[in-house]
Amino acid sequence: MTSIPAAARTAQLKAAAAATFLIFGINGLVFASWAARIPAVTEILHITSGQMGTLLLCLAAGSLIALPTAGAVVGRIGTANTVRAAGLLAAAAGVGVALSLAAAAVPGTAISLFFFGIGIGLWDVSQNIEGADVEHKLGRTIMPQFHAAFSGGAFVGALIGAGLSNIGVGLPAHLLVIVAVVAAATLLAPKYFLEHVPAAEPLAGEAKPRAASAWRDGRTLLIGVVVLGATLTEGAGNDWIAKAAVDGLGATESTGALLFAAFVLAMTAMRFFGGRAIDAYGRVAVLRASMAAAALGLGLFVFAGDIWLATAGAALWGTGAALAFPVGMSAAADDPKHAAARVSVVSTLGYIAFLAGPPLLGYLGDVTGIRMALLAIGIPILGALLLAGAAKPLRAR
Repeated sequence: MTSIPAAARTAQLKAAAAATFLIFGINGLVFASWAARIPAVTEILHITSGQMGTLLLCLAAGSLIALPTAGAVVGRIGTANTVRAAGLLAAAAGVGVALSLAAAAVPGTAISLFFFGIGIGLWDVSQNIEGADVEHKLGRTIMPQFHAAFSGGAFVGALIGAGLSNIGVGLPAHLLVIVAVVAAATLLAPKYFLEHVPAAEPLAGEAKPRAASAWRDGRTLLIGVVVLGATLTEGAGNDWIAKAAVDGLGATESTGALLFAAFVLAMTAMRFFGGRAIDAYGRVAVLRASMAAAALGLGLFVFAGDIWLATAGAALWGTGAALAFPVGMSAAADDPKHAAARVSVVSTLGYIAFLAGPPLLGYLGDVTGIRMALLAIGIPILGALLLAGAAKPLRAR
């Protein structure tokens, strides 16, 4: 078989990296378009923080059903087709959310969020597998920059949400526009992805790799626990910073969205430049420093007496939350032969916290107030800090 010329191979990798960057960015945009306007959802549907937590649990349930099977789906149809299918499902569900909110229908919103969660879960795993493949072929740490694209998309989504809220544009109309962007991007961008190559068949006498075996791999499970603790930090910030600012500091809905924007802007900046820190100091040291920063930022946000200190806390919190998920994805994909299955496992464990944790904080918030409820995530942050050594690269073990 004739090999691809070096120049053509380089161009192919650049195109794949750019397409992956775009897909991560659109994923962040659609997520923030929902998260930044959660206060509007509670107002439209006339529900409490705990009831909002139940709606978020519907989204979490959809993703947690999709995530364990995502590796197998990618193995069968490839990353490009998985992103296309997931994007179209998320777009269709987004239309359902918009129409349900327009009708102030809680059951319709819950059902639509469930299918939205399935689409987002499949989308997330497939984009991370593609990102890990690009990273391996480039031979340098680039996964944090893909996640910077997610955070950058979320920052843009948060600013759009704040601006539209300030001028009185309803959330249903906002979501319908975002849905059109999602459908177009997820159909077109994946055509530049790297060709999916299924795992090679084992040699005679060699055990065939199975997705289930990844759930019995000790290192993979430890990485998943680290990511679980760390992504609860990110998920809680995504879902509750805006609401906590409105309820705890008396901020307006648009100001709450701006605090969320500060959180995701800090994450974006750290993810964009974090690859250099990882290459210089190693995954473990960077993970531990990140968790310490997240804990400090969380404390400052919760105990701040004014909006400016709370904004500084949100930014430090975002800085600390930035690198754990991309580092976990890179660590899980260290062995390309098992990357799809292990990324699926780590994503599943991480998303248990990222999606299911914030709704539980909502229930706690009904008792303590949502800002004080956020202190509960200090325990998993400490756990992630203590277990960070599991992310050490395989070649250095």
